[in-house]
Amino acid sequence: MKPLVPIIMGSKSDLDHGRAVSAALDVLGIASEIRIASAHKVATYLLEMLAVYESDPSPKVYVTIAGRSNALSGLVDGNVVAPVIACPPYSDRFAGSDIYSSLRMPSGIAPGVVLDPGGAALLAGKILGMVDEDVMVRLKARRQAAADVLIADDQTLRE
Repeated sequence: MKPLVPIIMGSKSDLDHGRAVSAALDVLGIASEIRIASAHKVATYLLEMLAVYESDPSPKVYVTIAGRSNALSGLVDGNVVAPVIACPPYSDRFAGSDIYSSLRMPSGIAPGVVLDPGGAALLAGKILGMVDEDVMVRLKARRQAAADVLIADDQTLRE
């Protein structure tokens, strides 16, 4: 079974952020699906969506994208067993991401929070790499390639 990362956004306005996460997952060879479901406005629809994902035995990590009051990440985390990564989008209104509603969750609810879409994809990959050897191999190759660049830059600087 191949791993899957459902990327659930609160609204279509989060699409650029969702696509950035999906593109970073593509680089790691990890399948993703971008969906829209507001915890505030269509909670029943969201719960039905989660039930379908949870009935699929494929390894999963959910990435949630919601600004302002981030009920989405909490509702998803409270209704799935797999890890959830909250990746709130940038907002001009807050001169950054509105992270407080992503950080302050009730007891028993524990989504991780990563602001950068590439970082959220990387964390999802590291989690899925624990159960999928192909993902782990790609992660190790990526890490080695980044190290090789730094070592080459250092050697060039020393010459």
